[in-house]
Amino acid sequence: MSSRKQFINQISGGALALASTAFLTKPLSDSFYEDLNSFSGSVLDIAKDEDFWATVQQAFTVDRSLINLNNGGFSPSPEFVQAAMKKHLDFSNQAPVYNMWRILEPRREGVRQRIARMFGVDTEEIALTRNASESLQICQLGIDLKKGDEVLTTDQDYPRMITTFQQRERREGIKLNQFSIPVPAENDDEIVSLFEQNITPKTKLILMSHIVNISGQILPVKKVVQMARKKGIPVIVDGAHAFAHFSFNQEDLDCDYYTTSLH
Repeated sequence: MSSRKQFINQISGGALALASTAFLTKPLSDSFYEDLNSFSGSVLDIAKDEDFWATVQQAFTVDRSLINLNNGGFSPSPEFVQAAMKKHLDFSNQAPVYNMWRILEPRREGVRQRIARMFGVDTEEIALTRNASESLQICQLGIDLKKGDEVLTTDQDYPRMITTFQQRERREGIKLNQFSIPVPAENDDEIVSLFEQNITPKTKLILMSHIVNISGQILPVKKVVQMARKKGIPVIVDGAHAFAHFSFNQEDLDCDYYTTSLH
């Protein structure tokens, strides 16, 4: 019969072995990216290659009897992402206290550091939340606004963010001003001009989207920020649909607050 000390040593060794081997298998994403990298030619050539898109399609497990046009609000994950999520969930349940608190939770800091490097900022400028909506609401509800102060945004910003400011209208007496932007918006200077035209002496804050969730329109964030900064107005940028979809960092935007989701 094992002594208590031997028993603890045995199960501790098992837990450590489990922790060290749970993530050693080759990620499914590796083979997927190898398949994608096998295609050669210019970006335009590859974009026209149906075999390339067939490879992309096979990475997803979506119902083929339905055509999904919404990849923003509810973004389908590739099969290898689903597998990774399941692997982490299984790993968490194998030894919950040890695996979650001792192994997985400390890795959050590594995620924060990598995001900071991608965005070109210091790690202490990054906060991890559950999603872009929560991040935006921290800014929207946390910035000091007094009765009569005005917030400026467009009529194409995300509905939840609009209702958040409308809540402050009812509770605190601030005023939300919205204006229309052309669709499609083909002239950056026109967009900047529309923001500037709708600023009043009472405007204390601007909310704008980096990519409009309805149309996919990319707005000229840096130009709006530079215009607003001259007037002493901070800008919150909703980047839920932009981050990692094309190359940019904080220097390209120069905004006061940037929020995004990692889906």
